[in-house]
Formats: sequence, structure tokens, C-alpha cells
Amino acid sequence: MEGHGKIEIFLDDNGNVKNAYLQVPELKGFEQFCLGRPVEELARITPRICGVCPTAHHMCSTKALDAVYHVKPTETAVKLRRLIYDAFMAEDHLLHFFFLGGPDFVVGPDAPPAERNILGVIGKVGLEIGKQVINSRRRLREIVTTLGGKIIHPVCGLPGGVSRGVTEEERQEFLKTAKETVEFSKFTLEVFEDIVLKNKVYLDLIVGDIFKHETYYMGMVDENNKVNLYDGQIRVVDPEGKEFIKFEAKDYLDHIIEHVEPWSYIKFPYLKNIGWKGFVDGIDSGVYRVAPLARLNASDGMATPLAQAEYEKMFDTLGGKPAHNTLAFHWARLIEVMYAAEDMVKLLEDKSITNPDIRNLPTETPDEGIGIIEAPRGTLIHHYKTDENGMVTGVNLIVATVNNSAAISMSIARAAKNLIKNGEVNDGLLNMVEMAFRAYDPCLACATHSLPGKMPLIVNIRDKNKEIVKSIRRD
Repeated sequence: MEGHGKIEIFLDDNGNVKNAYLQVPELKGFEQFCLGRPVEELARITPRICGVCPTAHHMCSTKALDAVYHVKPTETAVKLRRLIYDAFMAEDHLLHFFFLGGPDFVVGPDAPPAERNILGVIGKVGLEIGKQVINSRRRLREIVTTLGGKIIHPVCGLPGGVSRGVTEEERQEFLKTAKETVEFSKFTLEVFEDIVLKNKVYLDLIVGDIFKHETYYMGMVDENNKVNLYDGQIRVVDPEGKEFIKFEAKDYLDHIIEHVEPWSYIKFPYLKNIGWKGFVDGIDSGVYRVAPLARLNASDGMATPLAQAEYEKMFDTLGGKPAHNTLAFHWARLIEVMYAAEDMVKLLEDKSITNPDIRNLPTETPDEGIGIIEAPRGTLIHHYKTDENGMVTGVNLIVATVNNSAAISMSIARAAKNLIKNGEVNDGLLNMVEMAFRAYDPCLACATHSLPGKMPLIVNIRDKNKEIVKSIRRD
């Protein structure tokens, strides 16, 4: 499934930017055509929302099914789910850094469009490194394929557990992959250090005001307020880093509500207890952000040692917590790769993961359930209601990117206003405007990634009379 986005930039009398909007002209309708189906089918239907992050939807749906059937998965099942999810998260984040968003830095924001992709990255870091990138992703995808059944749309999740366990031979092979991923994570962070952080121009972009917003941040945390991608409570901190609220998945409607604008099919969630104040920053605005940087801002640290050291380094460089620097999402993404790799090692060094007790069968009447998980692009929510026969009567999905939709629009507008002056527009400036949304790794309607390294996009520049004076298409 492919998606499209359109940026509309409006100029004033002097040729400066008056405002800018990201318009999403697509509608998918999963919440409607899931109605009337057996609820256990949703873990196989909802991953079709996206071919990039289907594992996130599958795992979130599976957690929602646990709640619908009031069944607790076995300890081994939880370990296997976490293992699959760690492998998926690491692979997906590596995809974004080397193929999609990272080329902005590795190759350079002013590089020709034909070079801002994986081929340009390989040209910069070398062919052998390119082979390592491809091999690392392949090995991680083998874990998801083996345990998930399929790489694109996994089928392993069941209410109360999973459909397949792991053998001792597989455990040892997967442990080797996990340890290799830890080493590759170290290397990737070194690449970021050498190419990005040691380049004053790039570092100034990250820490400067062009790509900066003071918002609330949301992410899942464990009992120690450490980042957790699979399970925990949802924690929200304010723009000053103070805890605003912490809640269970079942209570999400008490804290999140969605705003609608007539010019886009995408919704704009905001914090219910603050209210919608428009596309504005600050502590009085209900706008919040999710995804890697938000997760690190909303937490008190990482649960693994190497990732914790990188966490501390990032915030020291950015001037403390919370970091409001949108381009730092790229850095936080790499720290999460390290965390996922370390967590895989921990899970696979525990031989109990091969225990054949992989499912508790449901015995209660299904009714209603909510699952929340941290997708690569942020907090993902699946909410199902059924009748006594388990037939779906209601579905609400708040997809990860949707949580960031208001902030993405704000980031585009801020970048455009800072970069476009006196009506002078070129491809380099427009690419830097695009960098404002690429940092979020957006899946608009959860379906907009298009390789290599770009998605279908139209950028229109309009004068004071709203007439198009320049248009760039990439579709």
C-alpha cells in the first residue's frame, strides 16, 4: 500500500512564508471494514495497514486480543513476542537510518536527489559497510520470519500466547545474530558520531532553532520509568520534562482525543486535559510528540547498559532533558537499535525461552480490549469491541504517526518560515523543509514509504493570491 503527501507553502507580499501545511489526501478505512469479522482475525487483517511496520500492528493487535479474551500470555510467550519485536524494531530503525532519513546527513542535505539514498550512503561509507547493513537487516528479518511465520505480515500472535516456540539450535543461532547486532549498533553510532556530530554544519542544524519545538512527549515505560517497547504504562512529560500523567492502556481515552481539520484526512491527537489550542508550541498547548526522541524524553533512562551510556551522551550534547530538537529523532533511533539488540541478547541467553509452554488458551467470553505498543514511529493503539460471540462491533486505531501529525505540520511550517526568504526557493531548501518531516519517519495513513529513500510528495509554493509559483513533484 502506497501513500501520498502534499506540502502547501503560502508566501506573503514579500515572498516570505506565511504558513505551510502537510496535507494527506488518502483514507484507508480499516476501522470500518473490520466490523462484523471474528475478532481473532484482526491480528492478521490490521498488519495489512502497512508493509513497513506490519509487525507493530500484529503485536499490538495480539495484545488487544489478550485483553478482549481476558487471558494472560505465558511467560515464555511474552519472551518470544519481545524477541520478535526487538528484531523488528532494530531492523526497521536501521532501514530508516541507512535508506530513508539518514542520507540527509550521511550524504548531505545539499546533495543531488539522486544521491540521497542507500547508494549515496554506500558511496560515502564504502561498499563493505553497505554489505554489513544489508546482512544485518537480513539476519534480523530471519528471526521475524522464523518465529513470526512471515516477514511482511506475521501470523504468530494468538490470544494468550504465540503459535510457535524456539528450538535450542535456533536460540543459539539467534543469539549470534543478537550479539552481531550489538556490535553493528556500536559501529552505526560511530558513523553518526564521525559524519554528523563532528560536522559543525550538521550539528548546528540539530541543535539550532530551525528544527525545534517545545512540546509534550509520550512514551511507554517500565516500573522504573525506563524505556520499554513492548509493555508498560504510558508516560507523558511536559515541555520542561516534568511528569504530566502516567496511565494504563485501558485508560487512553481519558487522556487522548483527536482533532479534525477540513484540509486533511489525517487526524490530530492532543492531550484531552489541556485541550486543542491549534498548531502551537508550549506548555499551554495540547500537542504532544511520540517516537524515539519522545520515548527517551518521557523516560528516566534505558534498561540496558550500552544504550544508557548513549542516552546520557545524547542529552549531554543537546543540553539536557527534554531535548526539543526534531532532527535528534535520528540519534534517538540509533540508541533504540542498541537497546533492542541488548535486550535480544538478554532474552536469548536465558535458555528458558525454549520452554514449550507458549500459550494459555482463552476460556472467558470476549468483550472489549485495548492493546498499546511502541511502534518504530511512536505509540500505537488498537481498541476492539465485540459481541458475546467474538464478532467485532467497534474498532478504534490511533496509528503511531497520527500522534505526531500536528507536530509534523508545525515542523514543516517552522522550517519553511526559517529557510525560504524573499521568494527564493531551490531544491536544496525544499529538501531541508522535507527533513522536518523525514525525522519523524512518517507512515502517513501508515503507508507512505517508497524506496529508495523517498516517498511520493508534491511541494507547491503559492504567492499571496494563492497562485502556484513553483511546484516540485516526486511521485
